[in-house]
Amino acid sequence: MTDFTTIESGGTQIAVRKDLRIPMRDGALMAADAYHRPDEKPRPALIALSPYGKELQAYSLKMPGQYRPSVLWDGCIEAGDIARVVNEDYVHVIGDIRGTGHSEGEHIGNYNAGGVSLGEDAYDFIQWVAEQPWCDGNVGMIGTSYFGSMSVLAAAENPPALKAIFVNGGHYDFYETTYHGGVMWLMPRAAREGRGGDSGWAFTDGVKSRMLEKYSKSEIAELVAERLKDADVAAWPNMFHTLTYPKNHEAWFDIVMNDLDGEWYEERNPITLAENIQIPTYLQIAQGRGWTMDGTIELYNTVQGPKKLDVLAYPPMNSRPFVDAHDEMFRWYEYWIKGIDNGVMDEPAVNIHIEGSHQEATGTEFPPKQVEHRPLYLRPRHILAEIPEPLGEEWAAPESFTQLPMTLTNDTAMISWSTAPFKEPTEMMGTGAAHIFAAIDQDDTNFILRLWDVAPNGKRQLITTGYLKASQNELDKERSTEGSPVHPHTSKTPVTPGEINEYIIRIYPFANSFQPGHKLLAELSNNEPMSDEHNALLPPDAFHLPIGRKTTTTVYRDAKHQSRLLLPYTLK
Repeated sequence: MTDFTTIESGGTQIAVRKDLRIPMRDGALMAADAYHRPDEKPRPALIALSPYGKELQAYSLKMPGQYRPSVLWDGCIEAGDIARVVNEDYVHVIGDIRGTGHSEGEHIGNYNAGGVSLGEDAYDFIQWVAEQPWCDGNVGMIGTSYFGSMSVLAAAENPPALKAIFVNGGHYDFYETTYHGGVMWLMPRAAREGRGGDSGWAFTDGVKSRMLEKYSKSEIAELVAERLKDADVAAWPNMFHTLTYPKNHEAWFDIVMNDLDGEWYEERNPITLAENIQIPTYLQIAQGRGWTMDGTIELYNTVQGPKKLDVLAYPPMNSRPFVDAHDEMFRWYEYWIKGIDNGVMDEPAVNIHIEGSHQEATGTEFPPKQVEHRPLYLRPRHILAEIPEPLGEEWAAPESFTQLPMTLTNDTAMISWSTAPFKEPTEMMGTGAAHIFAAIDQDDTNFILRLWDVAPNGKRQLITTGYLKASQNELDKERSTEGSPVHPHTSKTPVTPGEINEYIIRIYPFANSFQPGHKLLAELSNNEPMSDEHNALLPPDAFHLPIGRKTTTTVYRDAKHQSRLLLPYTLK
């Protein structure tokens, strides 16, 4: 007698085991659904874990993958193509992490489940699945974004049944997930609260605030009052609401209250934990996701077992429901789980799609080619040039822009600089740096740098970005190298208004070949446009917290103040 029901999706018969109850080591029961072909044959399992709700993931059975700017795109339907997984003869097991969906237990804080590592829960979940009669004892992981991060946390615990992981579009350094260069990104809010194209977390009474657990009511009041002194936070109604009514948004409240890096983020940082990963790991990330590319490359360098890195073509957002990248995933699992020698391990470990030329670069590390960091100097008349400005400030006068708060305008003030059209293909690959000499008339602001490839017809594509909170300009001197600055983001130093400072902005990894006739355009601003060629491809809330005060930024680019980009040119 079977203990499953059968459904049909697109002509495929699928057995469904609903509401499995999986015990954790502390006694909490986690909820899961399992999908497989309608028979009792044991199969390898691909496990998907998140706080978004297992019921939501079943939308892959009834809705084709949607791409931005489709209004049906939902960033939380990320567990994978159930019907495809079943047809490939795996069991697709989709579970709710503790304190969410139909699972028991408390989820306190962002990635710290009531003091229990999510990796420990994943270990128990994986081992339980492996022992079921419908599983042959071999397990992999599946899913993008949050699901990908859960794969890394699981692998770091080394459960014996987990044979390999394939991670698409994960996010790893949890501070950098929300604070890019110290500048708050609002898309994680959408993933938790369910705003702007995301269903959000499947909240239950088991989701709690770590800050509220740790501090007394009076202490919280003092901490909130201090946080609201940040003019950017105080000016944004959603931020004020989150801090005033924290029990409505527990996980997001904790993130907003912790705007500096440190122990709170590091204790569950998958990149730190990845030193423990011995199993085969395939990491995949799309171009245009600068900070996630940065974390993916760092994770690749940290993992100890057999590994591959695949940097995909632009655009930055794959479909929801998540149905992309399955072909390569099944090749990976055929080899490592089913034991089929399909040649996947005979191919280069690193494969990089180069925008512009649309060629591939392969090797064993990123960047796979030798590079040389060369400067492009910011010059008057909006010019980017290989030669620095020879004139002093009295002739090469500084240039200013004034950003009004969004209570007064929706316009984004910025300065831009452009190269002359390239005469021959010019390839760049790796991280970079922007050395900007500037003065502001406030004690803090955002520096947002965006680099574009502009075609002769004016069509442009975003290549990479850089972000820096002016008060968090301190460098980690031991980790920083030329063309790859690293900021610890563990403290703030208010800026002296009117003082000229050199701000060193990390330019996130990229790979682009500027074709003849194309230009490189650099834009510097304090805010970013709500919608343009790039942002229209992202969910509506995927922008950074705007500044809350009228701010004038003056940029110096003269013989004494050699503002410049330092970019990774590949060597022929």
